[in-house]
Amino acid sequence: MKLMERIQEYIDNQYRTPKGLIGTVIGEKMVKQHKPETLWTIELLNIQQGESVLELGCGSGYAMKLILEQDKTRVVGLDLSPTVIRSAKMRNKKAFMEEKADFVQGNVNCLPFQDEQFDKVFSIHTIYFWDELFTTVSEIYRVLKPDGRITLTLCDGKNDVIWDGIRNIIEEQLIPIMKNQGFLEVEVVKGPNSRQYHTIAVLGKK
Repeated sequence: MKLMERIQEYIDNQYRTPKGLIGTVIGEKMVKQHKPETLWTIELLNIQQGESVLELGCGSGYAMKLILEQDKTRVVGLDLSPTVIRSAKMRNKKAFMEEKADFVQGNVNCLPFQDEQFDKVFSIHTIYFWDELFTTVSEIYRVLKPDGRITLTLCDGKNDVIWDGIRNIIEEQLIPIMKNQGFLEVEVVKGPNSRQYHTIAVLGKK
């Protein structure tokens, strides 16, 4: 493998599961890069007083911080990387100490939560890394309360280019799986462009 290919593979792996000092830096870089779609996603969630919220792939905890500042709910963040979980705890230290926030290291393929525990489940830019889509969607359905809602935010293109691979995953895999699992009102909504990337979200209701 050529040097540039090895470097790119290393960077890709860091985005998937940030590790060490480089992983911490990448976690903070993603906070800055993803602010527009993070703000938009939180608007879509329309969180009500007392609702319980789960973020899959919470990263460095920026979305959690914005939600917690609304002072409406308790938020749980799950991530595969202990590196970014440490950053998320630091960013939300007060809420964590007050037991308004919790952080769990875990895999989206097997969510370590009881059935029907959350009113809202959301994720921003993580679906690209889900290697067992059916299992993950099933797990999300399981932990959602009746009438609970799912919001999955991602990008499907940049400038004038549509990413056919991502579009096919959404249309041919994700949406059919969600409907077959039992999700209602499944739809794709368009969000703001972020650094010329097209932002969309896939929504559903249990």
